[in-house]
Formats: sequence, structure tokens, C-alpha cells
Amino acid sequence: MGIPCDDAVLIEKGNKPGEPHVITVNCPDSTGLACDICRTILDFGLYITKGDVSTDGKWCYVVFWVVPHSPSLVRWSSLKNRLLSICPSCSVSFFFNQQPASSTSSPVYLLKFFCLDRKGLLHDVTQVLSELEFTIQRVKVTTTPDGRVLDLFFITDNKELLHTKKRQDETCEQLHVVLGESCISCELELTGPEYECHQGISSLSPVIAEELFHFEISDKEIHSQVLSPDMSKLKKANVSIDNSLSPAHTLLQVHCVDHKGLLYDIMRTLKDCNIQISYGRFSPKKNGYRDLDLFIQQKDGKKIVDPEKKNGLCSRLKVEMLHPLRVIIANRGPDTELLVANPVELSGKGRPRVFYDVTLALKSLGICVFSAEIGRYSTSDREWEVYRFLLEENGKFQSSTSATRNQIVDTVRRTLMGW
Repeated sequence: MGIPCDDAVLIEKGNKPGEPHVITVNCPDSTGLACDICRTILDFGLYITKGDVSTDGKWCYVVFWVVPHSPSLVRWSSLKNRLLSICPSCSVSFFFNQQPASSTSSPVYLLKFFCLDRKGLLHDVTQVLSELEFTIQRVKVTTTPDGRVLDLFFITDNKELLHTKKRQDETCEQLHVVLGESCISCELELTGPEYECHQGISSLSPVIAEELFHFEISDKEIHSQVLSPDMSKLKKANVSIDNSLSPAHTLLQVHCVDHKGLLYDIMRTLKDCNIQISYGRFSPKKNGYRDLDLFIQQKDGKKIVDPEKKNGLCSRLKVEMLHPLRVIIANRGPDTELLVANPVELSGKGRPRVFYDVTLALKSLGICVFSAEIGRYSTSDREWEVYRFLLEENGKFQSSTSATRNQIVDTVRRTLMGW
């Protein structure tokens, strides 16, 4: 006999325009569930204004107040279905055995289209795929000498309907609408062995890899890359651990400048460290800063008392909050390359909407992309998702100059951070 799940996810819309919507999730608990919920909310372009999380170790109750990052229409029914899909099974067997239901990975499809190039094309296509609820797994974009572009998008369908002709036709029709007469051909098929060939990123030089993936934040970055939105004060992150307030839990307190996906970055870090959250409160933004109080335990149900573990967790959280995404400009021969990297969860999932935000920033600057690719890159301590964009020179932007380079990096970073 199963436990009814009709009310596992409830979405209460705001009464007036601009008022937050309230998302409530009430279901069996599992380590990292809060991270998965935050990731899904971020994937739908929503901003969490405040939140509460509580659990008894078997059942959890999560409430988030959310607003859209932009006035674009949010598909609330689809969001509810996605949240339901990540809730652990509402069954008696799960409740007593604490074993999540096994899940199979979604099939990967290759979307291949050939068309005439134009400014903003890459973002326009990415926006269509986002609205259709596809997840972009890998990308290969190449511009030919005659001004045409061949785009290979390796995608998965969050609706799990891409095997149907109706869903495939809908996808091609939507792309034809945005591409117009510039579209030469559009094909969609289930991937074969060629997908494995596009898993990794092409080789990075040791110098570029060191700049992109280093753990510590340099003085230069402290004074330039991690500035707060108004550029008047340095972005700071304070993380403290207190074991004196609860006999069974460690209190983790966070105070830092707000950014898009902040709660996801914190929850992702705790999930990868096998930290369980018993109770948490995410306070509303005040003067551009956020406060987060979490009562946590290790996976074995004990407090975090080991000094090395406490220092390691605090240090890791500070880096993830100050430097959640890496953005640099580099030379690739005579050309200019933009590189963006974000850490991949141990579950294998990367941060959502990164490709969307980067292409949006480049479109706003009027910069064309000659080629682009997404791939995975492994360092000694983690796996990264790397986005590489070979930028075209034009009259407005000569990206070889330091001023233009700084403007590109700053615009991309601010778009990613929601500033």
C-alpha cells in the first residue's frame, strides 16, 4: 500500500503581480533532496527569496518563496511535475527501508541543424530548447568560412517524450520559427557511439587549467572578480560552526553577498560532503546580503566536532560562495577564447542554465561566436563542466584589448550571478 502523493508538491501563486509564489514539498527525506529541489527551481529561472527546511530524518518539509528572474512566463505545472519526479517514492517500503527507487538516465538525442549565421543565433536556439524543457548535455558549434553554422546539441528531455513524433515535430517547428528562412536543415535523432566522442573537452594548456580550476582565491580576484554587484565593496563570505546550541546537531551559519543560485551552491556543497540538514532557514536579502542558519549532522547522525572537518567544510563553502563559477578570457593562437567552468555534483549533474546565461551575455554585447563546445574536465579533486567559446572579432568589439576582455568577463559573470 502506498502513501498518497497528490500533495507532495504544492505551488501557491502570489495574489498580486510581483508577489512571491510559495512552493511546498512534503515527502520522504533523502540526503541531498534540498539540493535537487534548489537545482530544479534554478533550472526554471526562479529566484528563492526565502526558505525553510525541516526533517526528522525520515520525512521532510520544505517551503520556498520564489519569484522569476525575468518576467518570462514560468510553466508552473511543469515545475510541479519536475519536483514530483525528484521526490523519493511515497511508498511504505521507502518509509521503512529508506531506499530510494532506482532511476534510469534519460536517453540522449542529437539535434543537428545547419543554417546561416547571425548575431544572437546561439542564444535564440538555447532559449527555445529551455522553453521546451530540454537539458543541454553537450554542444558542438562550428562556423564555416562562407558564414554558415553547423550546430550539434546533445539534449535530454525533461518531459521524457522526445521518442514521440509529436514531440519531435514540435521541437523542429519551434526551431524553424526562431531560425526563419536562414535554416537550411534540421534533424533530430537518438544518439549513437558518436556521443561518447563528445564527452570530454579538448585539451587545455596547464596554464589555462591552473587559472580556471585553482582552489584558492588570489588577491587579484578578491579585488576584481568577486566584487559585489554595486562594485563599492568587496564580496565577503562568513561561515561559522557552533556545537554549543544543540546536543545532537551542529549549527552552520552563513553570511554573504547574495547571487543567483546561492542556496543551490550551498546545498550542492553539503550534499557532496554527505551532510544531512535537520532544520534550516534562508532569510530574506538585507542590504544585498543573505543569512542562512542550518542545523546539520554527518551521515552517521553525529555532530561535526573534528577540527579538520569543520575547517575543511567552512573553507569549501567560502570558495563555493565567493567563486561558484570560473570565467576567464584566454588566447587560442591568434583567436580569443572565453572559458567558463562550474563544478559538477558527485551525482554527475552540472549547474543549470549556464550556457543560456553566457550566450545571453554575449548577445547583449553584440559578440558573435565562431565556435562553441561543452565538455567535462577532471582535476585531482573534482569534475568540472567547461564551456568554451571562440569569439569573432568585429568593429565594435576588438576582444584582444584588455579593456574589452574585462568588459566581456564582467558582463558574463554578472549575468551568471544575477547582478
